[in-house]
Amino acid sequence: MRTSKPLLGSGPVAAAAVLALALTGPAAANTGISVSTTGSTVSVTTRACTQANGSWGSASLLASSQTSFSQGRQVALSGTASGQSAAWGDVAPGTYTVIVMCSNGNPAGTQSVIVSPAPDPPAAAPAASPSLGVMGGIGGGSKDYGTVALVTGGTLVGTGLLATAWYVRRRSRPRHP
Repeated sequence: MRTSKPLLGSGPVAAAAVLALALTGPAAANTGISVSTTGSTVSVTTRACTQANGSWGSASLLASSQTSFSQGRQVALSGTASGQSAAWGDVAPGTYTVIVMCSNGNPAGTQSVIVSPAPDPPAAAPAASPSLGVMGGIGGGSKDYGTVALVTGGTLVGTGLLATAWYVRRRSRPRHP
């Protein structure tokens, strides 16, 4: 059976390697902010800023041709000590960079975001033609005829049944000459 040796033999060396990888990864550049898009709206949230002089700080949305915080669309952060946010509406499709600067001048983070074009609306279905079918139902289901009409109708039905019974009975009797 073949045995394998660990790549890093000691615990402290392994911990240092993991720490170095964690600090050089993409998470280090984006610590403190989270950017999302919904349709043509871009929003950013952070917990990194503290309030100073009544302000949490501001966020800037930079197009690909813009290079500094002051060139972008700036929005003041709003929120509480547990989280601050900012949003931009009617953002055209493209790639943008979001930068958040706290009120004390420290950057909270930078992150790129892609705004996708809005999907085409579904084609309108042709209007359904009205149905010209029979509007059926139980008699009297669409109009209230009142007690007199119901009693009269019941009397006529009862009379018809009695007349039919009398006729059938009379016909079934043998005739005497």
